[in-house]
Amino acid sequence: MASIGYTLSSEEFGPRELVGFARRAEAVGFDFLSISDHFHPWVDRQGNSPFVWAVLGGVAEATERIEVGTGVTCPTTRIHPAIVAQAAATAAAMLPGRFFLGVGSGENLNEHILAEHWPETKIRQERLEEAVEVIRLLWQGGLKSHRGRHYTVENARIYTLPDELPPIIVAGAGPQATDLAGRIGDGFFGLVPDPEVIEQFERSGGEGKPRFGQVHVCWAEDEREAKSTALEWWPNAVAGGNLNWELPLPSLFDDATEWAGEDDVANVLEFVDAGYDHVYLHQVGPNQEGFLRYAEAELLPRLEEVRSR
Repeated sequence: MASIGYTLSSEEFGPRELVGFARRAEAVGFDFLSISDHFHPWVDRQGNSPFVWAVLGGVAEATERIEVGTGVTCPTTRIHPAIVAQAAATAAAMLPGRFFLGVGSGENLNEHILAEHWPETKIRQERLEEAVEVIRLLWQGGLKSHRGRHYTVENARIYTLPDELPPIIVAGAGPQATDLAGRIGDGFFGLVPDPEVIEQFERSGGEGKPRFGQVHVCWAEDEREAKSTALEWWPNAVAGGNLNWELPLPSLFDDATEWAGEDDVANVLEFVDAGYDHVYLHQVGPNQEGFLRYAEAELLPRLEEVRSR
């Protein structure tokens, strides 16, 4: 059965707005929420980037049933995995049985800010694997120490643990990262509606685990306005190749996407047909309320057949 989610876009909105959107998305009928964890927005036009762990506290109080997770947190550079372990444990305690921790190897855009070297892909994946090991170790409770290649934890104990530990959903963009997600993750964040990616995830150990895919959409009163808004607010969607992981500043994403056209579209059914069982929608631009009304009245009823697959 497929679940339909809604994106809380931290790059485009402040914390109070995000909490309000979470409340509305639950009332409208979405199954889950994914909230981005950034230090910088993708482009300066987006204009926001609140601290995700503070926002999650507000979301916990504003909602009752909807599942919520980070999409995704980098637990390797900007924030030490021991601190992510504590933060996620607290979020799970505030959202009992309905929080998941999405993790990935990160982007230079957010992780360079402490002036640490941005390593090659292999090292980033090594760090992610060890970070997940540290998080799971600390979630066991009791006094723990860890001395690995990339991280050291000494006599640390997380005292506030949830009754139910959250699943760790691992993002992957490429064969090695997909293999890693299958080996160490409780689920998978994928970027493309490609059944071969899902098959590789399952072969690597992910069979039966949840698979998440995001669709960028833009609802407006007419098609021209929607396309114009999407290009204005989310041009980074068409930044291809390794640019997403390597560019350090929002202004450089503006430069890299100057050529973008207005006809890039995605489809929920593509992800479902490829094997994803959690598809979440990112409404680009300021008109979130218009989209949420449309979702309640038209979109979610039309997606009931997708939900039943």
